[in-house]
Amino acid sequence: MNEFRLPEGGRIDRRRPLAFTFNGERMSGFAGDTLASALLANGRVFVARSFKYHRPRGILAHGSEEPNALVTLRGAGGRTDPNTRATVVELREGLDAWSQNHWPSLAFDVGAINDMLAPLLSAGFYYKTFMWPASFWRKVYEPAIRAAAGHGQAPEAPDPDRYQHRHVHCDVLIAGGGPAGIAAALAASEGGARVILADEQPALGGSLLHHPQGEIDAAITTLQGRDNVTVLSRATVFGIFGHNHAGIIERVPPISGRDLPRERLWQVRSTEIVVAAGAHERPLVFAANDRPGIMLAESASAYAVRYGVAPGHRVAVATCGDSAYTAARDMLAAGVAVVALIDVRPEAQCPQAAALRALGMEVLTGHTIIGTEGRRRVSALQVAPCDGGRIGTQRRIACDAVAMHGGWTPAVHLHSQARGKLRFDAALDAFLPDGDPPGLRSVGAARGEYSPDMRFTPVRMLPAHRDPVHAFVDFQNDVTTRDIGLALREGFESIEHIKRYTTTGMATDQGKTSNMNALGLVAERLGRPLPEVGTTTFRAPYTPVTFGALIGAHRGALFDPVRETPSHGWARAHGALFEAVGQWKRALAFPQPGEDLDGAVARECRAVRAAGGLFDASTLGKIEVVGRDALEFLNRMYVNSFDRLQPGRCRYALMLREDGYVHDDGIVARLAADRFHVTTTTGGAARVLASMEDYLQTEWSELQVYLTSITEQYAVLAVQGPRSRELIAPFMDGVDLSDGAMPHMSVRPGRFERLPCRLFRVSFTGEAGYEINVPWGHAAALWALLCERGEALGFAPYGTEAMHVLRAERGYIIVGQETDGTVTPDDLGLSGMIGKAKLDFVGKRSLARPDLVAPGRKQLVGLQTTDQHRVLEVGAQLVEDPAQAVPMTMLGHVTSSYFSANCGRSIALALVAGGRDRIGATLHATTPGGFAPVKVVPPVFFDPQGSRVHG
Repeated sequence: MNEFRLPEGGRIDRRRPLAFTFNGERMSGFAGDTLASALLANGRVFVARSFKYHRPRGILAHGSEEPNALVTLRGAGGRTDPNTRATVVELREGLDAWSQNHWPSLAFDVGAINDMLAPLLSAGFYYKTFMWPASFWRKVYEPAIRAAAGHGQAPEAPDPDRYQHRHVHCDVLIAGGGPAGIAAALAASEGGARVILADEQPALGGSLLHHPQGEIDAAITTLQGRDNVTVLSRATVFGIFGHNHAGIIERVPPISGRDLPRERLWQVRSTEIVVAAGAHERPLVFAANDRPGIMLAESASAYAVRYGVAPGHRVAVATCGDSAYTAARDMLAAGVAVVALIDVRPEAQCPQAAALRALGMEVLTGHTIIGTEGRRRVSALQVAPCDGGRIGTQRRIACDAVAMHGGWTPAVHLHSQARGKLRFDAALDAFLPDGDPPGLRSVGAARGEYSPDMRFTPVRMLPAHRDPVHAFVDFQNDVTTRDIGLALREGFESIEHIKRYTTTGMATDQGKTSNMNALGLVAERLGRPLPEVGTTTFRAPYTPVTFGALIGAHRGALFDPVRETPSHGWARAHGALFEAVGQWKRALAFPQPGEDLDGAVARECRAVRAAGGLFDASTLGKIEVVGRDALEFLNRMYVNSFDRLQPGRCRYALMLREDGYVHDDGIVARLAADRFHVTTTTGGAARVLASMEDYLQTEWSELQVYLTSITEQYAVLAVQGPRSRELIAPFMDGVDLSDGAMPHMSVRPGRFERLPCRLFRVSFTGEAGYEINVPWGHAAALWALLCERGEALGFAPYGTEAMHVLRAERGYIIVGQETDGTVTPDDLGLSGMIGKAKLDFVGKRSLARPDLVAPGRKQLVGLQTTDQHRVLEVGAQLVEDPAQAVPMTMLGHVTSSYFSANCGRSIALALVAGGRDRIGATLHATTPGGFAPVKVVPPVFFDPQGSRVHG
């Protein structure tokens, strides 16, 4: 069929024909085609319907800036990819593409009635139309608007493809593989710098790919032959973030017989970034400038020269600049019939006009386009001479394609994402980078450094008799000049407000072809200089990014990987209930037959106090801190002083943030003079290690300290209760377990059941207890052994809920439950832990801030309800007088609340304003049914002297 395929030329491989379908119709193209070029070759210029008016639309551009030709790709395995730009889809055998935004078909679309109603559907019409009656909004208006909104249809089946993530470092990252990008890569790599050159097209070269002049193959071969250069084709630098962190999306072409990812997300840290993203061609704004067959001049040339496709049988060129003359010559040389060139500039500003006339082309200078003809394809232009504001006699130029050129807009998106400033250049009629952000520079057309044939005269809208109804500024969102005029008449003057009211530049093309025309129109109609109007904000991504690429492998079972403790299998086999603690699955309780959760927790708590209990504490974070300056480092990180901590002893420790608030807690055990075993909370394992590494690398690099995460090296089996020593003694070798030899808060190396272990005598229950640190891979067998032997001694395995109750009975805090990011050590009653003689530690200066020492701060206390069986809700608010007027004065809230079988009543911990001074007072806690009286008491409910922990 290929009626518009030129007989020769192009960078396509005519020896490799490819079959594809569009809307179910079989067509053909060649390797090297895009879907857009193949559709044009098959005579399919009408490929879509517009968003709001459902007008016929064709292919406007040839790259990622395309606003019209959005298609849905379908494939095997339920693959559905909507809103894909036909201009960037590489043609492949069996490609199945479908047009969007119409019903029942592309040719006959019921929604096209909107085009006739265009005068009623101006910007903001839905804000004004659907206000009354109010009851109709949710039932009638909203469902109808939602059904009509959007581009394409979201896939209903899961995405069957897979995606990869890669993290790399380089010296220079270059965004754009055109002439400027290639030159930058050659220069940077010459001296041995590690270079990554990324370009969104399948081949490097940029504009040189469709300009006959210029030899690029040798330069590309040189780059690809250098070991220090990584060339990424089909790869778009879509975002630049803090500290030269860039995101790149690489499209991976399928290869038969290989299981390849669909896309790769590259996260690159680069010393320098060079933006060589080029410039976007602007369309001209005139009546009915959106008819299929009207495209950008550079794109028309690209289809002819690069893809061997004539944009039409009779092509007219409309321009305000010199670039279109080059495009016209290139199309003529490729065999395209260019019947006329219409230039709005006077003859004196058109130095290339004579040369084109010499080639037999009609060149009309000082002319404007009054309108177009045609429905599903442009069939003619109405043109007329223009002299100032006067329009002369009209004439008709028959054509089936129009190549229009309205100037150039540098691609400053990445520069702006890096917080770079812009300045307006009146000579270029464009916003250009104003200086360079640290570590980033723009080069080539992205900086406004154009070739001589890229000169143009700014024209926001071609002169016409009147303001046309359908003179489009934003093609994708159907925004016209009249919409912008209406926004101004309704009082919107900020360009950000106009953008949102009219939706100009808010579509997937990010305003690449529309922004400057919109800004210019606003400036002209407000009578202000364009720089005073300013620009809208450029945000990532530069082009659309699939959710799958951002997610990578993190989906399904890998979305939030489940981590299991060594005892998980045993616990599941014994009927445990589980809860998620971060990524960990932890046993909540071990109910026996006929026992509910409350009964199981009560039994487990009683067992621990009477004989003993077994708890899998392997999820605790564990960090080994080693080195000559390990002691000094820990003294700086924690509020405690460890100077007098002898090898073999432990200390409960608090870590603060720099603002003085509690960050984490744990046990610091000294194994040797230069070696410490530090534990963290389960949730704090990663963040505490990261914080330590941050200080070592950025603040205290002079310290000789080495940090190693040993969280998953050691499993922790906690044996708690008065008979704990009796249970573990038969299995221990090399450790004297007597109170004198191994008191509370001590650590010893030894062997447990012939395995090397670190034995801690510590407790989170208030009972004498041990935590046995053993190699993770052996812990499951040891857990089963302890459970079997412990049963005869009255031991019971207990879960996290019983652990919470037991620690609350003793007033032990949990970071993240008794703390909320605004709690200091003194608020918790732990100010005595602070090393008084320490000169400094993280957060020390903040502890002296007036707000942190002010009277009336919330402090940790205990609560007892009048009704001993009422368990308060966690988060319940506390007030002094329940009869006070609303809004009430809230004094604090409940942080933990349980029923304690060992205390025979409910207990609760709370943060209360001036709490320690209120001990003995009665407050009132909110409940679902009103208020419940509570007595403020010390936060220790069981064994207040702490005698049991020492055995």
